[in-house]
Amino acid sequence: KRRVRSWEKDRTIGRGKDAVCQYRSHNSVIELKASLNKIEELKGKIEELEAALQNYELRVELFETNNEHWKEQLQHSQ
Repeated sequence: KRRVRSWEKDRTIGRGKDAVCQYRSHNSVIELKASLNKIEELKGKIEELEAALQNYELRVELFETNNEHWKEQLQHSQ
């Protein structure tokens, strides 16, 4: 009888350990999905910031070109 009870106890403990492992695994999957979603969100923000930076760089280039043009105009008029 003791062996049977010991075996049943071991089996019950084994099931409990399996349940804990499954729970942890499930939580890990949820956490990984949340992390992946956050990464995708941050990638989107980075793309927006890169586009804005490129736009501002082009505007600075345009202003510098216009500034040079006006400097030349000023020199010719003097």
